[in-house]
Amino acid sequence: MCGIIGVVALPGKTPYKPSEMGYRGLLRLEYRGYDSAGGASIDPFRRRIIVAKGKGKIAELERKLGLSKLPGYTLIYHTRWATHGRPSDENAHPHLDCRGEIAVVHNGIIQNYRILKEELLRKGHVFSSETDTEVIAHLIEEKYRVYRDFYRAFKEAVMEIEGSYALAVITLHEPDKIFFAKKDSPLIIGVGDGYNFVASDIPAILEYTRKAIIVHDNELGYITPSSIYLEELGRGSIDWSRRVRIIEWSIEDASKGGYPHYMLKEIHEQPRAIRDTLYGLMNEPVVVEAAKLLLDARRIYTTAAGTSYHAGLYYSLATAQLAKQPVYSFIASEYPSIADSVGEDDVLVAISQSGETIDVLMAVRAFRERGGRVIAVSNIVDSAIPRESDLAIYMRAGPEIGVAATKTFTAQTTVLAWLAIAHGEEAGVLDRSEAGELRDWLAKAPQLVAESIAANESLAIKLAEWIAGKHSMYYLSRWIGVPVAMEGALKLKEIAYIHAESYPAGESKHGPIALVENMFPVLFVIPGVDWVEKLLLGNIQEMRARGAYIIGVAAEDTGLADQLDLWFRVPCGHWILTPLTHTPPLQLLAYYTAIRRGYDPDKPRNLAKTVTVE
Repeated sequence: MCGIIGVVALPGKTPYKPSEMGYRGLLRLEYRGYDSAGGASIDPFRRRIIVAKGKGKIAELERKLGLSKLPGYTLIYHTRWATHGRPSDENAHPHLDCRGEIAVVHNGIIQNYRILKEELLRKGHVFSSETDTEVIAHLIEEKYRVYRDFYRAFKEAVMEIEGSYALAVITLHEPDKIFFAKKDSPLIIGVGDGYNFVASDIPAILEYTRKAIIVHDNELGYITPSSIYLEELGRGSIDWSRRVRIIEWSIEDASKGGYPHYMLKEIHEQPRAIRDTLYGLMNEPVVVEAAKLLLDARRIYTTAAGTSYHAGLYYSLATAQLAKQPVYSFIASEYPSIADSVGEDDVLVAISQSGETIDVLMAVRAFRERGGRVIAVSNIVDSAIPRESDLAIYMRAGPEIGVAATKTFTAQTTVLAWLAIAHGEEAGVLDRSEAGELRDWLAKAPQLVAESIAANESLAIKLAEWIAGKHSMYYLSRWIGVPVAMEGALKLKEIAYIHAESYPAGESKHGPIALVENMFPVLFVIPGVDWVEKLLLGNIQEMRARGAYIIGVAAEDTGLADQLDLWFRVPCGHWILTPLTHTPPLQLLAYYTAIRRGYDPDKPRNLAKTVTVE
């Protein structure tokens, strides 16, 4: 996820030059991950906005561009994680309007940017980047032509954009102010003495002030060196003085948002990651292109490794149900056994969080060499696998620092559910109403995932105390729940170092049940589907008869409640949401079990975040 810091100051009132403060704050945001960075300032002598930005690391850009040496007392800085447009100098923030009088930095996804851009192009605006953010600068410019009042123009522009955003804007029209607005993406105000900040996260300001105001959704306003104006859209000004918070965290703690580990932070970030992913998918033409490509395929394959492979299994099951077309899933490292059967009419869906996983990349190349078409699903814009694919669909999960994948799994399955629905609609299996209903369920996912996390964290902590002393565990399910069970078992292995085996529950009596003894933990992922529950009932009873301790992850309306010794209750929903609602309790259980056993879940032994060697 991108990082923002803006500072506005009175001469002689800051502990450092304002540009040094902005630059040092920007360095504090590096942990968020980025591919480019930049800054803009108002030169008080030449009455112009100076922009320094480019692709690369902050230290490298400092040597080339002098980010810490920008003139003036009103500045905004940004680290960019690409979502619209490849990582490049042109796509780096800040972005300017046509006249160079307005500079904008932005975190989030502008859902309706294509519509706005087309309107602005018709009115003569000229764009210099591929980003959704640049639209905001031109939209404010257009509004200013009408109202000749900058704050009103800014507010009118904010009311017209749809999606998620944290905005910081400077302008020559009011050079002693930074304008800001927030919806769904984080933003804070740092309260100083003769200087004030806006920032996307607390670490950026901690060196200079411990007084912060958390900006809420649909709030906007501006800061000057000595004042703050805050209002809620449609409701008027806010007495912000009651919301000033004293931050007691260290800078290191603050970079984790107050969480003890990045993994726990990223588990809690899932509602935001899913929401941003959905915003990016809405009205995205590449999804329709991909669905048409799949519809015309002779055979569809999906490939991935680790957690992404589990997402691919979910996709294969969802597509078979919604589009009535089989999908063949294979582990990426096994591509040589598949490649020779590939033909020109075959399509591969290649899934990789990093876009650099070497086995997946080799599978992509093998398919392309034989005339196959490739659709990439990745979290990193313009990474190797999307570059070498015919089409690329991106998650918007933001950077994931913990080695064990959490928010990227739920973001991947969000993308793949959306793709399966589009495929089903193109195939005529789903009519418009049915497809719309499924998308409506996905739109509810951010809230339902938040509820799943909140409802189950304390129970995960309690259960982890017991699981921490176990040597082995089963994770079982049927149909759409099997990939979720596999992901849960993988997490326990990865970070708590407990053997955990997952398989379709019907396989129990074909060998694995021999290991079950008194108080052996068996966890069942229970999707809210009648026929699945009826089959799982028999499997649960088989395990119970041999002394197993039965743990369930199921919705409130499950018919199996009386069969469970312990129950993670998840929100009721459609089966398509199973990896979204049912996975967080499994992540929390793995996390707290690792903590109980004294391990660092952010740095599991023998593992790396991205596997780029064969």
